[in-house]
Amino acid sequence: MIEKKNITVLMGGPGAEREVSLRSGAAVAKALEAGGAVVTACEVGCDCCFEIPEGADFVFNLIHGTFGEDGELQALLDARGVCYTGEGVDGSRVAFDKILSKKKFDEHGIPTVRWEILRRGESPKMALPMVLKAPQQGSSVGVHIVRDTSEIVAALEDCLRYGDEVLVEEFFEGRELTVGIVGDTALPIVEIVPHEGFYDYEHKYTKGASEYFCPAHIDETTTKHIQDAALAAHRALGLEVYSRVDVMLAADGTINVLEANTIPGMTETSLLPKAAAALGISFTELCDRIAEISLQRFSKA
Repeated sequence: MIEKKNITVLMGGPGAEREVSLRSGAAVAKALEAGGAVVTACEVGCDCCFEIPEGADFVFNLIHGTFGEDGELQALLDARGVCYTGEGVDGSRVAFDKILSKKKFDEHGIPTVRWEILRRGESPKMALPMVLKAPQQGSSVGVHIVRDTSEIVAALEDCLRYGDEVLVEEFFEGRELTVGIVGDTALPIVEIVPHEGFYDYEHKYTKGASEYFCPAHIDETTTKHIQDAALAAHRALGLEVYSRVDVMLAADGTINVLEANTIPGMTETSLLPKAAAALGISFTELCDRIAEISLQRFSKA
């Protein structure tokens, strides 16, 4: 699929995950070149301006978070008649917005905790402990576990820096897991064990701050249950190409689907490539498969 193709890799962007995107873009560009593609790296600035070189067969989108993952970039590329990896406008928009995702999860019977929406000036009705989230941020930006009433005001103020609504979730104690989805396949589960606290931005991107186990040490029946729920969540959001679905597992076997990331980290040590490697899928093969399924999506449109 990627051999002899002219591929433009988009990376960077205006969001809080810009540096991570640059690392993902560099890693994927290297993998695509190893697969025989002619690659042009295109760093998108904070002004969101970019030009696709003439002769590009398609764009490999590695812009995480704001602009790249929320449907805005997808709409621009659609308007230019450019094929690109990942989901289209609607799937990207719904998956990126944690509130829209929750509505889809409830609609399709996906196991997820109770939740409510707060707007500026409102107070949560949910009992402590609770989790407050900025609904349109990635990499755990604007996420707060609140265990005491004295922490609510500061957590709300931080979340409201990113928008006018805050997602409040019932606190769920459990193991932190993630399931990569590529097409119709759920990859082996990765368990994330932060050395302290929860898997926030610092633990995601600080070397040695967390440990990862893939496949996770979970019995076969529970593994299938989690993979099935992750695949169902992926489909409930209208996704077709690939994602990484975050799930929590309680000691009693109850699961809580958190969200789906439609442009997950793609360095060679990121979680989706780690899960693919557990199935014997190389990083270059993973990039090739993502490109193939993406172009199939365009051929159906």
